[in-house]
Amino acid sequence: MGLRANGSPQLRITPVPTTKTPPTCENAKQMSGRKFPQGAEITDEGVHYRVWSPNSAQVAVRITGPTGAPRTVFLNAEANGYHNALDAEGVAGDRYRIELTEGVSFPCPASRFQPDGVSGPSMVIDPRSFPWTDRAWMRPVFRDLVIYELHVGTFTPEGTYRAVIDRLPYLRDLGINAIELMPLADFPGDHNWGYDGVRLYAPARVYGSPDELRALVDAAHAHGLAMILDVVYNHFGPDGNFLRQFSPDYFESRHHTPWGEALNFSRSPEVRAYYEANLVYWMDEFHFDGFRLDATHTIFDDSPQPILAEFGKIVQARGGYIIAEDERNLAQLIAPRQEEGFDLNAVWADDFHHSVEVTLIDGSMYAGTFQGQLQELSNALQNGWVHPPPWPVGQPRYNTACAHLPPERFVFCISNHDQCGNRAYGERLNHFISPETYRAASALLCLVPYTPLLFMGQEWGATTPFLYFTDHQPELGRLVEEGRRRDLQKYVIFEKQLAERDFPSPQARATFEQSKLRWEEAECDGHGGCLRLYRAALKLRREHPVFRPSDRAHTKIEELSCEVLAIRAQGAEEDWLLLCDLRGGHDGNLSAEPFCALNGSRQWQAVFSSNAPEFGGQGQASFDPASGALAFSCPEVLVLRAH
Repeated sequence: MGLRANGSPQLRITPVPTTKTPPTCENAKQMSGRKFPQGAEITDEGVHYRVWSPNSAQVAVRITGPTGAPRTVFLNAEANGYHNALDAEGVAGDRYRIELTEGVSFPCPASRFQPDGVSGPSMVIDPRSFPWTDRAWMRPVFRDLVIYELHVGTFTPEGTYRAVIDRLPYLRDLGINAIELMPLADFPGDHNWGYDGVRLYAPARVYGSPDELRALVDAAHAHGLAMILDVVYNHFGPDGNFLRQFSPDYFESRHHTPWGEALNFSRSPEVRAYYEANLVYWMDEFHFDGFRLDATHTIFDDSPQPILAEFGKIVQARGGYIIAEDERNLAQLIAPRQEEGFDLNAVWADDFHHSVEVTLIDGSMYAGTFQGQLQELSNALQNGWVHPPPWPVGQPRYNTACAHLPPERFVFCISNHDQCGNRAYGERLNHFISPETYRAASALLCLVPYTPLLFMGQEWGATTPFLYFTDHQPELGRLVEEGRRRDLQKYVIFEKQLAERDFPSPQARATFEQSKLRWEEAECDGHGGCLRLYRAALKLRREHPVFRPSDRAHTKIEELSCEVLAIRAQGAEEDWLLLCDLRGGHDGNLSAEPFCALNGSRQWQAVFSSNAPEFGGQGQASFDPASGALAFSCPEVLVLRAH
């Protein structure tokens, strides 16, 4: 028996014929012209609906058209647990819910837009109507990327896709060429980091419409900026996730993540198809250039074809980038396929950040695990992460040998959303250290041979924190706040701080508002110099390929006898020396350092100093080219070129 709506007109649609064998995703495309396994798709004949709910005998779609008239479409069951039908009356703008049991309906698992919130009706979207102008767009090669991570809601006062467009010329002129957006999958409430998303195919409504997101990507490409999307494929948020009602097989009972149920990549081809299609969706319908995969160490998969490797193949087949965040530091993730690797483009390599932070500040979350010694930082620069690992006795030893892999495959940072937001008060690195120290750390990041990532506002030393914020319903919000407090108290440094004052409530609107950048700071005294330093350092990186090499053959790292870190980068006709003293106060002479020796009558000449007056420094000469003498009176990065 078919379901019946209370008082709604019944419209029985002739379904796509059921096949006797379970159709693959490609079969489904041939039957209906569909692009994706699930969701509502506009076709020339109307709107085609398809949903996976293997335990449902009858599935219906309750639709309200633009005129407000309701109707019901009954879906035909396929042999593999999918249900589908073509609604010949369907148009873009229809709002609909999926009914699995009479009177009980849910948003679509592959909804393209949730205008009334994640638990409201889904909306039919027509992606074909957007007037793209980026047909001539060519993505930068990965080794040339300088990535800028931003959160749409706090990047501008307005917190919208449209407002980000207004800042694209600034980002282009800064010297970055790739923007990484924190997750956009729609989430409950009006503000969230994005890692509580529950509608993987629906761009967050609070930032604007799907077409406004398309406009952002289109405009970014016009400015020469690639667009990378952070996606969360390890769990769903705790509020508004109805996938279990469609099938418990979405989840894996053998594993659990710190944030929710693990996904069933090992045993369900339909779950794999749901996520694989999500990557294609963002690339094809929004023209995203690549992805950052959140916390891949909590993606559990023991199938013969690892899902992470499959993700990489899908994205790279379309010419895109794919980056993993993975705390295990496994070379397999970024090793070539011929070496049995997954061949992802890169992985977040946090050891560099942790070593720099422990070097520069007291009260680091990583103190004890990392020592902040010059040898440790040199080790990270030699390899990509510290190897052998600095794990305490009894802790898992994850770090695997990686020095044979190209440096571009390691994403380095001195700040990102986690490193700020996981602190009790959301402080940035520049909140703890002197301006000259911050400039030195910043210059080092911009000029190391690895892929640099900047977090929004770090380029001018923003005063605003980046706090952890949510907007859950009250009871869930209370539990989140209590859990956050417990997690912070595990760290001795935060336990002491919380004894003196409480941390900002994640649920408070003020916590979100405090995290918004103050753009008036960027050119102010004390900030403008830092911004000029970033522009100059990134210009140096962009104009000289030795700072972004394709391999390790021509870049060497050395700890000089005067306890200064040296990076020597050589090209066909170029010879550069980067000297870094993050603590300051070290003296020496390059003529006494075999690592710095030059042939013939050539001399080293200073090209860049993080302590230059235009960057806010004192401008005191730290290098004498005639004698080779070094004298770092304060923290500094000095770049020399052989002439």
